[in-house]
Amino acid sequence: MKAFSYSRPDSVRDAVAGVAADREAKFLAGGTNLVDLMRLGVERPDALIDVRHLLGHDIEPTADGGLLVGSGVANSDLAVDPRVRQAYPVLSQALLSGASGQLRNAATVGGNLLQRTRCVYFQDVTKPCNKRQPGSGCPAREGSHRDLGILGTSEACIATHPSDMAVALAAVDATVHLTGPGGERTVRLEQLYRLPGDDPSRDTTLEHAELITAVQLPPPSALYRSSRYRKVRDRASFAFAVGSIAAAMVIDDGLVREVRIAFGAVAPRPWRAHTAEDALRGQPADAADFAAAIAAELELAEPLRDNAFKVDLTRRMGAAVLTELAEAQQQGSGR
Repeated sequence: MKAFSYSRPDSVRDAVAGVAADREAKFLAGGTNLVDLMRLGVERPDALIDVRHLLGHDIEPTADGGLLVGSGVANSDLAVDPRVRQAYPVLSQALLSGASGQLRNAATVGGNLLQRTRCVYFQDVTKPCNKRQPGSGCPAREGSHRDLGILGTSEACIATHPSDMAVALAAVDATVHLTGPGGERTVRLEQLYRLPGDDPSRDTTLEHAELITAVQLPPPSALYRSSRYRKVRDRASFAFAVGSIAAAMVIDDGLVREVRIAFGAVAPRPWRAHTAEDALRGQPADAADFAAAIAAELELAEPLRDNAFKVDLTRRMGAAVLTELAEAQQQGSGR
């Protein structure tokens, strides 16, 4: 591991200034991903700026009835918060499906959003990788790509984003609060991430030295209360998704009144399925329409030799979860 300096500043302002002064400096919070990448030689910072003690560790109500989650909140604490479990069950389910209990205790909300891909070529410094070394190539396209992307990819990169939590946050229209050298700003969760295009080295739209300080959840509603997360993986625990879905839906008189759908493990970012959502609003709440809407979303898919199964997996998984949500509402209304 490359030698690095370590500091623990007294304020967010000082932490931001410290990283801004060194292009090779990194913020350190839980460290569950960054430290692993340092051990592998993927990340080689000159300096680590410890910010965990500076980040918010509380989950507080907002003026409009939503929740403001400090970026230093542990994943495990967010998952079991009664307000989250009741008003945004999809988020609690997504968090509890990720990693292990020990890692959820250490991992922070902000760090979870910024974790990097688990593509084997990215993690192996003896192999070329455009995300790690722009212009070196993407051997995954012809090599091991079973777990990689089918949506939003490019010739330069087919890596997927590994977060479960980010998929759920995309489905509940969360926003992210940032602080950087230029001040404070807020972005929608979807806007936090960028597609690889010709330059996959940047995963997010963050500027250097910008720090995630909080995640804001919208006011509770019938839509978010009727939500569910489903994760398909190769083993029952401590495994990244092969495919996942976060969905929320409200049914009125047999028709889809409102719906949110986001897919995970199929794209370089949580994939908000706007095409499928638009196709479903006002339509009958039945399995055939659910499958057709998701199939329309997947017309953009560009699968490769070993991950073409993800197209059918995503369609079936999505239709099944939406059907379960519809049936639960119909049973709850006594129909």
